[in-house]
Amino acid sequence: MTDKNDGHGLHPRVKELASGENFAALTTIMPDGHPQTQVMWDDADSDHLLINTEVHRQKFKNVERDPTVTLTIWEKDDPYNFVEVRGEVVEKAKGPEAREHIDELSHKYHGRAYGTPIRSERVVLRIAPLRQVIRTPS
Repeated sequence: MTDKNDGHGLHPRVKELASGENFAALTTIMPDGHPQTQVMWDDADSDHLLINTEVHRQKFKNVERDPTVTLTIWEKDDPYNFVEVRGEVVEKAKGPEAREHIDELSHKYHGRAYGTPIRSERVVLRIAPLRQVIRTPS
């Protein structure tokens, strides 16, 4: 297990797992202080983890109030290989960028455009890492 705390972009293993067909557990903080965790599609750019959601969802309301999040991404073929990233949402991108991104994610995970009806506006959450833990089995 290794730990990276420098806050300068994503560890290569974090980027690798987020860029693959691996799922993530996103934890946000509810208004009453309790954590809420949901399994999500995930993605990454060079410096941020990316999560795509809709503005009516509780996770979005939670990060509007408190941008602190934790994302755990596990390798789909070996869940004992995982990373944990504690960070904060530093940007929220809406509009065509978010709509295009959900189609990209759907292609990554399902091989086709996103087909679920969108109830509200899509939004990409850009998460800057504050602490990254890389776990590989011994």
